[in-house]
Amino acid sequence: MKTRMLWLACAASLVLAVAQDTGTSPARNARPQGRDAAGGRGPRGGSAGRDFESTPQARDEAEKKILEVLNEMGRGGRGMMSVPRDDGRLLRVFAESIGAKNVVELGTSQGYSALWMCLALRTTGGKLTTFEINQERAALARRNFERAGVQSIVTVIVGDAHKELGQVKDPVDLVFIDADKEGYVDYLNQLLPRVRGGGLIVAHNITPGMADPAFIQAATTNVNLETLFLNTGNAGISVSMKKR
Repeated sequence: MKTRMLWLACAASLVLAVAQDTGTSPARNARPQGRDAAGGRGPRGGSAGRDFESTPQARDEAEKKILEVLNEMGRGGRGMMSVPRDDGRLLRVFAESIGAKNVVELGTSQGYSALWMCLALRTTGGKLTTFEINQERAALARRNFERAGVQSIVTVIVGDAHKELGQVKDPVDLVFIDADKEGYVDYLNQLLPRVRGGGLIVAHNITPGMADPAFIQAATTNVNLETLFLNTGNAGISVSMKKR
């Protein structure tokens, strides 16, 4: 028995010595890979950004007015089929970063995502054309645009966008698709020829349970597109850049 205890003590000392030499310890190695000391995702985990949040900051009174309307619209939760707030913010970043002048949206709903893009368009001097098949939702969106003071840069077209897209004039800088999922392929096929080189086609609700496989196939096999997928919360977004 004494011999066995002595052997175990020696083995424990050897493990501790190796850990000290290598700068590690059994406790450190017991952590799940990809998590940092605070329990968040590290470089291997790839989702550290989910541990942080930011709040939009108004640069001027016009931006403050739009953000106030957006905040009011968001207080009731994600009603009226609006996108999550950070997805809207991402649209604003896309539009402003590429200096968008001509933006097309499929699926206006109450105008929530459109207002985020308007934050960009008021600085780029651009315009938004948004399609909504439901007259009541279109009327509500128009009221929200007026409240935010952006009605002069938004054109709302009521009707079936599949039939009305002929009204879109090229070149288009940014397309945002958030309408009937089975219609995504048709929207892509109709609008891609009008999107300028370097322009973006952004599609919402790109998740295994919602995305049309035909759209995924079209967006990932077209040699004129560079497509990637962003897992933002539970919504899912695809971003396709038209190659120059």
